[in-house]
Amino acid sequence: MMLTTVIAQIIRRNTGDEAMDWLEQKAALIRTEERSLQLNLAFAHTPRYTEKKNLQLEPQEVQQLADQLPGVAADGWTADRLARVWLLMQVPAENKDAYLKKIDGLFAAAEMNEQVALYSALPVFSFPEAWLHRCTEGIRSNIGTVLEAIMYHNPYPAGHLPEPAWNQLVLKAFFTEKDVTRIIGFEERANHQLSETLKDYVQERTAAHRTIHPEIHKLIEQ
Repeated sequence: MMLTTVIAQIIRRNTGDEAMDWLEQKAALIRTEERSLQLNLAFAHTPRYTEKKNLQLEPQEVQQLADQLPGVAADGWTADRLARVWLLMQVPAENKDAYLKKIDGLFAAAEMNEQVALYSALPVFSFPEAWLHRCTEGIRSNIGTVLEAIMYHNPYPAGHLPEPAWNQLVLKAFFTEKDVTRIIGFEERANHQLSETLKDYVQERTAAHRTIHPEIHKLIEQ
């Protein structure tokens, strides 16, 4: 079963036929329109139709998502977040410049919840290398939900970020007390520079009599 079909079924079961029918109508327009108007409108208006309630996932849906997108977990997501990701998957990618312009335009104007959906969609965007700057930019955010959308169960950072940006993500996770066990590639992408930086961080925390996250020691070279 195609990923878009799996996601559509989850959305329909959680929001009802009316909401999914609206999304499908908007998707048809998005797939045929050269400009960004329909995408921008649908992306902004989605919560009116799907609401912002938490998704309820069946075990087989969790497995289907994991099979299609290894590492991704939508537990804890809201219906509008998943619906927005589904809409983003409808944007035609045949014309690279047009595709990048449409998605980048959403990033430029996104409010907090829209940012969460956009960063959640990083693993399904076409032209993955084109989104490195957006991912790196997101890591600098001070909005907790935005950081979690990038860090938690998102395979894009581990798969595409260069080492300096990856190290910045891990350090930001520790500094903001995120659950680092939910970061894909957390141990696999350990490296010497990150180890040295974390050694200094541990020394500073120790000197200040502050607690040390136990997961830090997994990344420090002995």
